[in-house]
Amino acid sequence: MLKKIFALALFGLFAQSLAAKELPDFTALVEKQGAAVVNVSTTQMVQNTQGVPAIPGLPEGDPLAELFRRFGPPVPREQETHSLGSGFIISADGYILTNAHVVDSADKITVRLTDQREFKARVIGADRRTDVALIKIDATGLPKVTQGDPALLKVGEWVLAIGSPFGFDSSVTAGIVSGKGRSLQQENFVPFIQTDVAINPGNSGGPLFNMKGEVVGINSQIYSRSGGYMGLSFAIPIDVAMDVANQLRASGKVTRGRIGVVIQEVTRELADSFGLHNMSGALISAVEKGGPADKAGIQASDVILKYDGKVVSASRDLPRMVAGTQPGSKINVQLWRKGATKEVSLTIAEMPGDGRVVRTSKNESSSEQIARLGIGVIELTDEQKKQLEIEGGLLIDEVRGANVRAELQRGDIILALGNAPVVSVEQLNSVLKTIPKGRNVALLVRRGETASYIAIKLDDK
Repeated sequence: MLKKIFALALFGLFAQSLAAKELPDFTALVEKQGAAVVNVSTTQMVQNTQGVPAIPGLPEGDPLAELFRRFGPPVPREQETHSLGSGFIISADGYILTNAHVVDSADKITVRLTDQREFKARVIGADRRTDVALIKIDATGLPKVTQGDPALLKVGEWVLAIGSPFGFDSSVTAGIVSGKGRSLQQENFVPFIQTDVAINPGNSGGPLFNMKGEVVGINSQIYSRSGGYMGLSFAIPIDVAMDVANQLRASGKVTRGRIGVVIQEVTRELADSFGLHNMSGALISAVEKGGPADKAGIQASDVILKYDGKVVSASRDLPRMVAGTQPGSKINVQLWRKGATKEVSLTIAEMPGDGRVVRTSKNESSSEQIARLGIGVIELTDEQKKQLEIEGGLLIDEVRGANVRAELQRGDIILALGNAPVVSVEQLNSVLKTIPKGRNVALLVRRGETASYIAIKLDDK
């Protein structure tokens, strides 16, 4: 009996020892890298149309007041909303990476470090196409992360995330790499790292570490039918994010190439019909007239097999290759056409911006007030005007008053007042002074890729 007990004890110790060797210990990694992870909280003023106006002279609880509250027309009211995210410090002087959707449209951004110090942050730039944003706090001597190489990641490798899910600062979750180079719907420029690390609201923008303590990605999205974690998480590879961050820091925008084609996947049936031996490449279904591909003689039904000497394994690979090419570069492309390969050369054009502009470090001064419109505006930099292909205009940075907020939004660009182009704050205020009180004025406002006139009634000032 004693021998049996002794044997079981030895087996238990052996099993514990084996488990200790198989399962990783994350404590040293968290202690070393945790201080570089930050909490990012934002405040935004939004329009709420659920309220109703008060009726002067009616006491609280009056039946008429209750009737009006229940059946009266809703009126817009300003409401302050808050959201939480994560980020991580990439330089000791206060540059921080996070997701663009974390800071999008924020009126105020606050960064809290692990030592509980808080700083007001400003957006250096944000890129919606990759969901990467670069923000800055005024501090020095900060702990920073070490960048790793996502290309060296292997499926099945342990990875770890640190962030603030649901506001719980410095929360640590771990898992493995489930896949690499994943494409998500409407996300053509990011070869996502798929993991089973538990990611929830508030984790967005936080780092994904390998076992060496190096950042290999930014936790960005989850796949969920319920809104909560379901075992599928996606991270932006850090090399993609850093390339975006470096461009944002240099110019406040990201430059991408384009060739002017519409592509689709090469299925087995299509490969057979075109005489291809496998399903690789990107099938051209349409060519933009006058675009780089059209000028190079590329036609619909061509299949791009190689781009700049690199094999196009699947159609999803081509947008990333093209986007990563500097506009103006001359690139050789290998095509499959009518049963044979063909080489063409084309010049890469620049992809237009997403029609949105954010305040950058070059125009971070306070808004100048346009009192009669109830807004604050800042003048665009030359770089932003070039990006948007406009000669003038004012960026709306602040909107006050319920009536105005229903029409104008932060981030809109005022292009003209009536038929007169708007070129400066001084000029717009000067013109507004000549217009009688209570009059409606027509503002030409650009929002995204479109511009339209909005009628605004002037304040009686």
